[in-house]
Amino acid sequence: MTMHINLSPEMEGYIKAKVGSGFYGNATEVIRDAIRRMQADEDRGATLRASASAQAAQEEGERFVGELRAKIQGSRRRTADETVGLAHPDILS
Repeated sequence: MTMHINLSPEMEGYIKAKVGSGFYGNATEVIRDAIRRMQADEDRGATLRASASAQAAQEEGERFVGELRAKIQGSRRRTADETVGLAHPDILS
């Protein structure tokens, strides 16, 4: 596929300098390498965002479980206190 693009004089000079350094054979190689690097950066960014999102979800789940356990323990204590109160001999008579 052939594509024609317009570059600023600075970008054109940069590409020519890269080719002139001998690291790249032509301007197309410079552009292809730049695009591959952008794609890799985007992939890394997506991976980091997914990891951060998963970590946040895990922390939220742990917080929820902790709150739920506290509620259950509080409920068990109240139930145990009520059961003890019902079994008291003075209350039964």
